[in-house]
Amino acid sequence: MTREPRDAPQFYLTAPSPCPYLPNRLERKVFTHLIGRRAGAINDALTQSGFRRSQTIAYRPACEMCRACVSVRVLVDEFEPSKGFRRVSARNDDLVSFPVEPKPTTEQYSLFRSYLGARHGEGGMADMSILDFAMMVEDSHVQTRLVEYRRHGPDTAITKRGQGPLIAMCLTDVLADGLSMVYSFYDPEQSDRSLGTHMILDHIRRAKAMGLPHVYLGYWVEGSRKMAYKARFAPQQRLGMNGWERFEG
Repeated sequence: MTREPRDAPQFYLTAPSPCPYLPNRLERKVFTHLIGRRAGAINDALTQSGFRRSQTIAYRPACEMCRACVSVRVLVDEFEPSKGFRRVSARNDDLVSFPVEPKPTTEQYSLFRSYLGARHGEGGMADMSILDFAMMVEDSHVQTRLVEYRRHGPDTAITKRGQGPLIAMCLTDVLADGLSMVYSFYDPEQSDRSLGTHMILDHIRRAKAMGLPHVYLGYWVEGSRKMAYKARFAPQQRLGMNGWERFEG
């Protein structure tokens, strides 16, 4: 008789709840815990299979009558920024991005609250306390980092870091085959910068410099306005019934 390893993942199914992307639909998720010595390898395999990470949980939609949520990853080596993307990069040429250890700060939480209040005031994260935020950042058994965005300073060429207030931030997992953008947020008063787009472009550059072929953007949902922007980053692959399939955008 064979025995399953003690750290092998066990999967569970949530009860139906209202879909956050499409009206008048219910969603269910299958999930497992990412803990123990194999958490990183399991997270790699599950992300490649369409899962997303939230703290020590990996999950993916498991809706009975709907397949609208589609995992998307950018093909880093083939990506060429459009004129619109180059304009976004030019608008943010005064910013420096640099990775820091996943340790939460009050400055990060303040920016996070400002972002939620302006962009997702009615969402499921609206009531997150500073303790909840700390758990989101710190509670991880996989290789993760924070990428902060600040303005250039007089010592940037030496330190590779910016100065001044925090303008944007992304919680990012480093996978065997790419970077996974777990959650990003930014100063809502600087919407003219298109900071969400800028952070994706920056992660594509980072992945290329690291020799990683993909940037995982999470789920694209056809018919959802809040998810439509992900289709612009092409060429990309979307996970379907026949595996990862290429789309030119």
